[in-house]
Amino acid sequence: MHALDGVRVLDLGTYIAGPFCATVLGEFGADVVKIERPGSGDHLRRFGTETDCGDTLVWLSEARNKRSVTLNLADPRGRELLRELVAEADVVIENFRPGVLERWGLSFPEIRAINPRTILLRMSAYGQTGPLADQPGFARVAHAYAGLSLLAGEPGGTPVTPGSTSLGDYLAGLYGVVGVLLALRAREATGLGQCVDMALYEPIFRVLDEIAPAYQQFGFVRERMGADTVNVVPHSHYRTADDRWIAIACSNDEMFARLARAMDEPALADPDRFGPKASRLAARDEVNELVRAWVAALPRDEVLARCRAAEVPAGPLNSIADIFDDPQFAHRGTLTSAESRIGPLTVPGVLPKLSGTPGEIRWLGPALGADTDAVLAELLHRDPAEITGLRDAGVI
Repeated sequence: MHALDGVRVLDLGTYIAGPFCATVLGEFGADVVKIERPGSGDHLRRFGTETDCGDTLVWLSEARNKRSVTLNLADPRGRELLRELVAEADVVIENFRPGVLERWGLSFPEIRAINPRTILLRMSAYGQTGPLADQPGFARVAHAYAGLSLLAGEPGGTPVTPGSTSLGDYLAGLYGVVGVLLALRAREATGLGQCVDMALYEPIFRVLDEIAPAYQQFGFVRERMGADTVNVVPHSHYRTADDRWIAIACSNDEMFARLARAMDEPALADPDRFGPKASRLAARDEVNELVRAWVAALPRDEVLARCRAAEVPAGPLNSIADIFDDPQFAHRGTLTSAESRIGPLTVPGVLPKLSGTPGEIRWLGPALGADTDAVLAELLHRDPAEITGLRDAGVI
């Protein structure tokens, strides 16, 4: 049993944000029908490292548990088939620029007329409304617009994209999951679906902690601080004697006192030294230099052992090679292996972990159109001759 057994999701999205929402829903039992363009499919198939099966590693991992159906939505017959699929769907997910669904006759009011229980999740760069609603955007632009990129990098240096990842897409996908689950819960009471409107930049801004109230109250504009953190110290990255890196996070006075003991310098945490947070912040460079020098004199594993013995939050800056050898990742299934069209493939595991109805990876990214015939027969009751005719006409 899975938490979302019986929920059917129609994934119309491309690339990452909308489709990632569908991926998470599919991991917990939803039947995800992925609609793709005949011949080329989702752009995500070509985004990332190419493989011998013709699709990228990103596709194989992120299109897990989906059934691929090809529909030519430029053809009126393809749009009619799409409307029939909407009639069978609990959730429709799209991340086109605003107006595309309307041109296809699938605005939310029109979807509600087809199936009043359907939930529509709409993802776009800036949302469905506002002066920028019609503009395109990707995660890099969303990171910049939301205020994250200007905070990333060294002081005075070029702002960077944190981790060079599509973080904003994944955050938006997760918030999309929240919206869909809330709408499903509300539907239990009302019997009606609703529209969930998500802008790509909004979840990024939402996780930037206090920058909004700090500016409103004090006019404080946070700047790039490298590895440091604005309100606490020491809370940074430090190089060890064996040329490795660790992260140490002392978020309050008690944690700093533990670190001072681990350093065999308990007096550093005295009230007249650096014990109070205000004293540490006023002497940020000096405190960081003391910790830097201590870490630099010891190999990584010894620093980590001392910190852990003293209950100081600390950890290694892992590369992916480190992660593959890490026993905690292995124990938790944070990395897992699944069969794919290129053989066994290691991919991120399923989150979160549920004790009663856990999620699972049933298969990795399918070939383009692999499930077209089965879905049209199962959901739309088309017979083989009709399906062949649609394929010959270029509709599927």
